[in-house]
Amino acid sequence: MAERSTAAVDVADNSGDEPLTAEADQSTADGVANNRERDTDSDEVQGTPASEQAGKVSPPELHSGHKLARRYRLEECVTRLDGFSSWRAVDEKLRRAVGVHILPSDHPRARSVLAAARSSALLGDPRFVQVLDAVEDNDLVYVVHEWLPDATELTALLASGPLEVYDAYQMVSQVSSAMAAAHREGLAHLRLSPNAVLRTSSGQWRIRGLAVNAALRGISSASPQRTDTEAIGALLYATLTQRWPYESDAHGLAGLPKDIGLIPPDQVRAGVHRGLSELAMRALANDGATASRHEAPCTTPEELVKAIGEMPRIRPPEPSYAAPPDYQRTAYQQGAYGRTASRPGVTQPVSSPPPLQSRTGKALKWSVSALLIAALGLGSWQLADALMERGGKSDDQNQTQTTDGDDDKSPKKPAAGQPVAISAARDFDPLGDGSEKPSDVGNVYDGSSGTYWQTDYYKSADFGRLKSGLGVVLDLGKVQQVGEVTVSFVGTTSVELRTAGRDTVEPQSLNAFTKAAEGSGTTVTLKPGEPVQARYLLVWLTQLPATDDGNFRGRVVDVKVTS
Repeated sequence: MAERSTAAVDVADNSGDEPLTAEADQSTADGVANNRERDTDSDEVQGTPASEQAGKVSPPELHSGHKLARRYRLEECVTRLDGFSSWRAVDEKLRRAVGVHILPSDHPRARSVLAAARSSALLGDPRFVQVLDAVEDNDLVYVVHEWLPDATELTALLASGPLEVYDAYQMVSQVSSAMAAAHREGLAHLRLSPNAVLRTSSGQWRIRGLAVNAALRGISSASPQRTDTEAIGALLYATLTQRWPYESDAHGLAGLPKDIGLIPPDQVRAGVHRGLSELAMRALANDGATASRHEAPCTTPEELVKAIGEMPRIRPPEPSYAAPPDYQRTAYQQGAYGRTASRPGVTQPVSSPPPLQSRTGKALKWSVSALLIAALGLGSWQLADALMERGGKSDDQNQTQTTDGDDDKSPKKPAAGQPVAISAARDFDPLGDGSEKPSDVGNVYDGSSGTYWQTDYYKSADFGRLKSGLGVVLDLGKVQQVGEVTVSFVGTTSVELRTAGRDTVEPQSLNAFTKAAEGSGTTVTLKPGEPVQARYLLVWLTQLPATDDGNFRGRVVDVKVTS
């Protein structure tokens, strides 16, 4: 597929090949631009800068508490420059934090930002921070994206020193494969930097700002694949050496000494992994001039992925366990409890206490034996008496049931097989990034067979081994009897039904739900062993069907609940 950089989404293409430094973030009255979730801070990029006219456009005058679309409440401004602003906000509908980029609709780059955001959203790759919404509303254009509170920027990780070898290997492997997938779909980043790469609490590396960050600043490149590949090489160089591979300082990292050129990481710092050092130099190739030794340069993310695959695999370090302290015998275990201290220099033999051989000891043993025999006899008599009494009661109950015809006094149970209405639903991804296509989740109970809620794309049926499952939480409005749940899919899908008991507060973790039934197919009827009382139900997907393009994706067409 032909390459498509941000130039392919109407970004202005001016000439120029030199790396440029974007204007630094500026503080505002609503907050400062040092939040770890910002994705618009300064870094060096290859490409063309924004036009001077764009810099004269003032960002919209907004404030904390302002609402967009009566849904997104602005909380803190983290960046305000070049005619646009970026905010931390709250999605009041789904009760979660999001990030928002806002610019005037008459901004010269408004159209290209919208196009870039929509192209990025269509990619649906979980290795990228997802674009959730891209809207033009009256005089504003805004882009809503995920906010990852548990993620840490690479910039912050490098503040304490270079990464371990395995962590650096995982970073370059995951970032390279993600960018290779993006370029296969015609998308480029052009602003890959330590601020754009995040590590989540589960150890997964994610990239934010695909296409959007460059479009916000009007950055383009004549060779987007080479631009992104060299940026990955700079990231790897920084993780190995805690230095930026250019003469100027950037991202809180010191640059290389002047007038010595680009030297391999293993010459900057002792103990650097030789294979990763050469890989960084191959990725940093500038028309082949800085290619490491005799290896061919890597000019595309695909070539970088291939080079990583040819390296010996770097395994995680063995976990270290602290040796337990030596076992110390107590004075009682040593037989010295209650004894007088021995005089220095005199060795006294240690002997174990003698068994109970005295008359008192024998009498005690006989007393204990007699008590045990009496207890056994009493227990056997009580057990037999209880069994006989239970048998008599059973006979009485049987006779009562055959003669008692007064059914009006017995409690009435809800009629079985009656439809139970679903009042609301939300996506549920506690083992991933916390969100999975939330805008389409209402399709699972709209009664239409032509609509559905779908997951992101994954590389295997088991979610690319990133997690064990994800699903949809159904809210029945109140605690009701649930007899069975019928789920329709596109493609054969494995699914579990989990319930939250009689809880009236919506659970937030997977452990709060209890597995009630499971099945697999295109239409699966999930029936618990006996009807359950619940308000919240979890339709939990565990295996995804294959799509025509070789990926895997789950699609839930319809869910029906009956009593």
